[in-house]
Amino acid sequence: MSDTARARIGSAPLKPSEADTVSPAKLPAAGGDPGTSVVRLRGAAFGYAGRSRLAGLSLDIEAGSAVALIGPNGSGKSTLLRGILGLAELTAGEIEVLGTTPVRARRWIGTLPQSDTRDASLPLSLRQVVGMGRYRELGPVRPFGRAGRAAVDAALARVGLTAQAGRRFGELSGGQQQRGILARALVADPQLLLLDEPFNGLDRENRDTLLELVRALRAEGRTLIISTHDLEIAQEACTHVLLLSTGHEPDQPGHPAAFGPIDEALTLEAVEHAFHGTTVELDQHTVTTTRETE
Repeated sequence: MSDTARARIGSAPLKPSEADTVSPAKLPAAGGDPGTSVVRLRGAAFGYAGRSRLAGLSLDIEAGSAVALIGPNGSGKSTLLRGILGLAELTAGEIEVLGTTPVRARRWIGTLPQSDTRDASLPLSLRQVVGMGRYRELGPVRPFGRAGRAAVDAALARVGLTAQAGRRFGELSGGQQQRGILARALVADPQLLLLDEPFNGLDRENRDTLLELVRALRAEGRTLIISTHDLEIAQEACTHVLLLSTGHEPDQPGHPAAFGPIDEALTLEAVEHAFHGTTVELDQHTVTTTRETE
């Protein structure tokens, strides 16, 4: 007998056209200086303790691109984001971020981690949490000057949370906390933003508010990489997509399945290729995968 596990990927009318498998390519810039690679990967693999969790990455992400990172659990989405930050081991190939190594590039990268990784019990105000985003520049001991306080004020205003600045972070709603962490990511004026499942757990109002913020950041020419399971969000917020797939055997690392402009690469066939071993059902609004398990 078999059980059927259903996982909603997202809501979007996908084009049922042919999808190309991934090949080394350069993404057209959606902003910034055309031809400037923000992330450059050549045969790159990432993992931990010498074991690759994600492999076979050869691509360039150019300034101003907003890239949706989509794939099943275990395909390496978070591993790739950690690799760009220098927090996952480069087990093969080459990586260059903002023209240098990932570790050296960190001060120009803003991050929004998954909401279930943050500790909302810390006795800190929202203003203090946002101010933590400048620690890489100032260090944890050096006090903020006028410019630092102005940067925090500007980041709070940017996400619409000026009135909540003095409130304890843990007392804020989930949507407000998410926008607060985005403000922390923005306070140091990053060139690259890594957002890991930023829309998870948000109601429609907070989702739409965050989506508008993401669109505004893209319009400024900032480069974004957004991990998501929601195809509708991907199509609304991003210019390009990188689909990742799990290995066909349990010990095999994840690998890229499709890559390119989102209106060309995000197709029904590409999703089926990424979520191999599943049946993909498509109606006007919803994409659902069904995996048969023993």
